[in-house]
Amino acid sequence: MAKNKTTETESSVTDFINAIEDTAKRNDSFELVKIMQEESGFEPKMWGPGIIGFGSYHYKYDSGHEGDAPLVAFSPRKAAISLYCYTTTENKEELLSKLGKHKASKACIYIKKLTDIDTEILRKIILLSIENLNRLYPPQ
Repeated sequence: MAKNKTTETESSVTDFINAIEDTAKRNDSFELVKIMQEESGFEPKMWGPGIIGFGSYHYKYDSGHEGDAPLVAFSPRKAAISLYCYTTTENKEELLSKLGKHKASKACIYIKKLTDIDTEILRKIILLSIENLNRLYPPQ
């Protein structure tokens, strides 16, 4: 079975963020670390070369594929900031409609900049994401 490419590393989150050339994206990244750390209660860790994650859970699919992933995470990519939040709750659409300017997929929310969204709604999404993942994949 294929090994997961995105695993927790010992790389420095601060060094990674400080290397971001775009000042606004760098500042947004530091603010997202603060928000996700406050809501998750976990220290930031690098996952692979470009994802900042908080906490972790172990998943196992019916196919037999299993691995570890961060409970919530983000990646300050060039085109947009990817927020990794598992948002398949009954009030997902309502929360996303209040979030602000974004694009969304099943487990990602894409934003251009933090000022485009309501960070209080993001905080609710983060908490719901963690609750959902803990329900689906209870901590061992």
